Amino acid sequence: QVQLVESGGKLVQAGGSLRLSCAASGRTFSRSAMGWFRQAPGKEREFVAAISWSGVSTYYASSVKGRFTISRDNAKNTVYLQMNSLKPEDTAVYYCAAEPDGYLSGRPGDFSSWGQGTQVTVSS
Repeated sequence: QVQLVESGGKLVQAGGSLRLSCAASGRTFSRSAMGWFRQAPGKEREFVAAISWSGVSTYYASSVKGRFTISRDNAKNTVYLQMNSLKPEDTAVYYCAAEPDGYLSGRPGDFSSWGQGTQVTVSS
């Protein structure tokens, strides 16, 4: 199991940028694919981005492609989500999650470890 703690969420104006971090503990982090998901009030949790265990491969939801970038630093046990050109519809609680088998996925059910979430609010 991997323990995950997100940080970096805050209130930002539309068009602004924000970088979220997810600090991981546990021996399996470097072998895990990692993902970011988000959940807005009254909506289901949705996939945002994922990255393979090596960092070579990435996968994005169409709604964020070209604006968000996922990356990881296995030496620091940390995964990042750089968010640019933020829109009010990006407002949500953002969660990072670990997929222990190392497979790139956008399905929440494939991720076995989840953080507590960090709030991102984008004002218009």
